[in-house]
Formats: sequence, structure tokens, C-alpha cells
Amino acid sequence: METATLMRNRALRFVLLIGVMSFFADFVYEGARSVTGPYLSILGASATLVGFIAGLGELLGYGLRLVSGRVSERTHEFWPITIFGYVAQMSAVPLLALAHSWQMAGTLIVLERVGRAIRNPPRDVMLSHAGKQVGLGWTFGLHEALDQFGALSGPLVLAFILARRGDDRLGFAVMVIPAVITIALVVFARISYPRPEEMEVHVPDVHSAGLPRVFWIYLAGAALVATGFADFSLIAYHFQKSAVVPQTWVPVFYAVAMAVSGLGSLGFGKMFDRSGLWILIPLTLIGAAATPLAFLGGEWAALAGCAVWGLGMGVHESIIPAAVATMVPQQRRPSAYGTFTAGYGMFWFIGSVIIGKLYDVSLPALIAFSVAAQLLAIPIFVMVTRRTAIAKRRGN
Repeated sequence: METATLMRNRALRFVLLIGVMSFFADFVYEGARSVTGPYLSILGASATLVGFIAGLGELLGYGLRLVSGRVSERTHEFWPITIFGYVAQMSAVPLLALAHSWQMAGTLIVLERVGRAIRNPPRDVMLSHAGKQVGLGWTFGLHEALDQFGALSGPLVLAFILARRGDDRLGFAVMVIPAVITIALVVFARISYPRPEEMEVHVPDVHSAGLPRVFWIYLAGAALVATGFADFSLIAYHFQKSAVVPQTWVPVFYAVAMAVSGLGSLGFGKMFDRSGLWILIPLTLIGAAATPLAFLGGEWAALAGCAVWGLGMGVHESIIPAAVATMVPQQRRPSAYGTFTAGYGMFWFIGSVIIGKLYDVSLPALIAFSVAAQLLAIPIFVMVTRRTAIAKRRGN
């Protein structure tokens, strides 16, 4: 009993350490992300280009996880891959202060997503090992909450700088401070927890020709949600172009979204541990309301839309990765996370390009596409919920 308690406490400390590290990382890149849409617009990019850059960033930011996941699975070198990804990501944001064209800014925005792609699968696998001790939903929910509180703080700092100085470049330059702190914490975590896999009880080696069928069905549902999920860069672009929200308030709206995301992640993570995947069904239904609120309403409706958008982000950054760990064997988790997030990102890219193009053509068409894609995911999540419930009963 004492050994189990010590292992649980060690796992919880690891989750908290990774969460604090993610707080500072999100402070950096979500702070920047809150203004990249208007920043690209100032540098001369159109709505289609904003949608393309955001979508390309997400495509690479998720697609390259397929490579990162498989490499980490084969080599079991989780920390070197994670550290390399964080260094690349934390370098890109401060360099935006030096961008003088939308092409250069777009390249750095995409590079930031690439760094995130490299470090996420091995980091999530390490979190899943700790999650087997303290609860997968709670682990990913707590991590996401700390993650999103950083995403709340970064945009607020950017909003303050914009209100006082009106200078995006200064805001990007200031991000070098939390970026350095993030790298220092990654190195400290590596020294303190060199082998996080030891926090989980080892199981016999499982050799499988492929991932379970339920995993692929689940991926199909998540891909539909990703296709219909409007990127915040385009939402912020709309706020500026339509003058619905003053430019200096855009980061504040994004901070609200991150606050909702963080708080929701804690509660929904606990609910997932107790009740399972069914929670995705009502949350997907609610999340579909974000697009009409953000693109059709006035200032207050736009704020509500940002809050609902943040709820959706929280769900897909906490519950969805937690669920993957319940569907695949321990030894296949790195490639499963890589494959899952690669597929998710590919469809996010496709959806972002379509939504960006529709913005230039017809807002009603944009909203119809976004809502329909997300609602189509609900029957798939119902099927997955039933299949996992049956598999659990058989296992018992």
C-alpha cells in the first residue's frame, strides 16, 4: 500500500510539473495566437491566406505527430524528442517581432505548430503513464487546466501591451521571457523524471498488426469535429474586419475562451473517469454553437461564441487524448497518439481552408458547413460509446 501511495504521489507531482511547464508554453504561443489573425491582416494577408496559414500550421502541427509518435515508439527516446520540439516552438514566437511580411510571419506561425507537433506525442505518452496512477481523465484535465490558464494569461499580457503601446512586435518580443522559463522547466523535468514509463505497471509485450477498429471509428468522429471547427485566427480576423470587437479587446476575448477551456477541462476530466465517453456527445452539440455566435452576432454574442469555442478546445485537448489511452495497448500508445492527432490535423487543415474560403464568399454557408460537420460526429461518438461499454463488460 505504501509503495502504491508513493507511486501515486510521484505521478501526481509529474503531472503538476508538466502542467506548470505547459502553463508557460501556452503563455507564449497562445498569447501570440490571439493576435496572429489581425497581425497577418496588417501585413497584407487576405482571409483566405489567414485560413490557409492557420490550416497549414494545424496540418503540420498534427500531421507530423504521426512521425514523432512512431519515432518515439521505436526508439523509446521520449525526452530528446520532447525537448527538441519545445525548443523549436519557443524560438518561433519571439521571432515574430522581426517579421516584416506576411510570408515571414506565416512561416514562423507554421514553425511554432511544427515544434508543437514534435513534442506532443511523446509528452502525452509520458502523461498517460502517470494517468494510470491518478486517473486518465483527471491527468489530462488537470494538465489542460494549467495549460489553458497559461493560455489565459498570455493573451491578457498581449492585450495590456496593445492597449498601452499599440505594438504587436513588442508583445512578441516580451514572450522571450516565458519561453526561456519553459525550456528550463523541460530540462528540469527530464532530470527529475528520466523514465516516466516506470510509473505505470508494465504489461507483457503486445504485437499487433494494427490499431483496434474502435480507435479508427473514434478518429472518424474527431476528424469531423476538426473539419467544422473554425480556427481562432479567422475568428479574430472577422472581429477586426467587421469591427464587431475592437482590436485591443481581441486578446481579452481569447483569454475568456482559454479560461472556459481550463475550468471545463477539470470538471470534464473527472466526469470522464467516472462515466466514460458519453460526455463527448452533449459537449459536441454545445460546441457546434460557437461558429454562429462568433460570426453572426454582435459584441456580446461574439464573447459567448469565444467562450463556447474555448469549451470545445478544452474537450478536444483533454477528454479526447485521454480516451485514446483506453483504446490501445500500452506499447502502441505513441503511434496511436501520433496517428490520431495526424488525422485530426489533416481534417482541421481541410476544414480551415474551406471555412476561410467560405468567409470570402458567404457567412451563412460558412456557418452551415461548420455546424453540419460537427453534428455529424455525434452518431459516431454514440457508436464508440456503446462499443467501449460492451468491451468493458466483456473484460469484466
